[in-house]
Amino acid sequence: MENTSFGRRTLLTGSLAAAALVPLASCATGGGSSSPKASAGASSADNPFGMATSGTIDAVIFNGGYKTDYVDFAGTQLTKKFPGVTVKVSPSTQIAQELQPRFVGGNPPDIVDNSGAGAIGMSTIVDQLEDLTSVLNANNYEGKKISDTVFESAIKAAGTYNGKLAAMNYAMTVYAFWYSASLFKANNWTPPKTWAEALDLGAKAKAAGKYLLLFGKEAASYYLTTLIASAIMEGGDDVRKNFESLKPDCYSQPTVVAAFKGLEAIIKAGYMKPGGSGTQFTAAQAQWSNGQEALLYPSGGWIENEMKSQTKADFQMTGANEFTISSSPKMPAGSLHAEAGEPFIVPSKGKNVPGGKEVLRAMLSKDAATNFATTRLALTVVKGAAPAESAMSTALKSQSDLLTKAGDNTFSWKFITYYGLNKENLVVMNSFLEGQMSADDARKGLQAIVDKAAADTSKPKLQVS
Repeated sequence: MENTSFGRRTLLTGSLAAAALVPLASCATGGGSSSPKASAGASSADNPFGMATSGTIDAVIFNGGYKTDYVDFAGTQLTKKFPGVTVKVSPSTQIAQELQPRFVGGNPPDIVDNSGAGAIGMSTIVDQLEDLTSVLNANNYEGKKISDTVFESAIKAAGTYNGKLAAMNYAMTVYAFWYSASLFKANNWTPPKTWAEALDLGAKAKAAGKYLLLFGKEAASYYLTTLIASAIMEGGDDVRKNFESLKPDCYSQPTVVAAFKGLEAIIKAGYMKPGGSGTQFTAAQAQWSNGQEALLYPSGGWIENEMKSQTKADFQMTGANEFTISSSPKMPAGSLHAEAGEPFIVPSKGKNVPGGKEVLRAMLSKDAATNFATTRLALTVVKGAAPAESAMSTALKSQSDLLTKAGDNTFSWKFITYYGLNKENLVVMNSFLEGQMSADDARKGLQAIVDKAAADTSKPKLQVS
């Protein structure tokens, strides 16, 4: 499970609802504030950030769908260049809970993968983070300027907050509805393009003893992501801007209402597998990828790697565009919710800030990016680092095909992660998907969460463009 604008339980009482209200727990990750900062080294072409050539780099990495060993690989590449340096990779599944106390205490890690449902809202820490433009301006380990070797516009669009490149997003994430190409071929099914077509496919799924969709409690907001994407594709970029600006009626926009009604019809028809609000998300995903109890599942491109040990043989996992509302949406055909995801941040008060940036330099080199694509079955922001097409899985090839088809017509949004809304959104979405809340009431609940963020004057508001 990755950082999601694809946004978040048991029936929304009990432990989940409580979790949304409880203060962050005390830090579970080490690091005393009394330790001195690492001594800076001399800057050079080979050491552009002036990292000390001995010591430790403290990296806390989200242990989700991509796991953490791809950062270990980059750390090994770094250590080959700087034998006196150790990259300490600490996996975490609760970034905010473990690290917010360290930010407050002034002793954060040197680099953080601020991802997952428990990521720290960027609005609360953006002023405490390094501007990472210097990383783009540095040379990678192959001696080429990093900005020339990456999808720079995607990186800046995803990681720039109020003029600062505060996050270096690493994975080129494609959001899609995923399905088994072999199962669809065997049944002569076609991936739906609209919510109406999805409803029709739901009837066919039911006749075959299957559900159309299912969900798990921690990933219920994956459906919010696909609803927002559907509304933006149908209504155009103004729909996105209204969300980003926290407009008091952003969840009442006509295309948003229509998208919610489209999913509600599927739920009311009984085509959504019940019980997801009490099911751990990877267990629910296994019901789809291994048990084939449902035909479709919305997720980012991390899904193949996340479920590779729990996917039926010859499943042929493939991604299809998220649904539009009509057959003639405002955005061009093939438009795609895709973004540079998996945001890495370098706290300014880390003990080894140059080391944090050096880890990013290592990760953005071709060897590390190719290792990620090969082992994580997902693309990175580094151009030309994917395996040959003949070596691609069906899921990875479909991501590449969707990106190629979309061309410049890709879009994304930041308001959920920036304001840290995912945890509260999850409560609403679990009730909605479980059939315990109407589409209209779900939109009202989500709007209340947005309105609360809009009224909070303690955080700087996101500049919208």
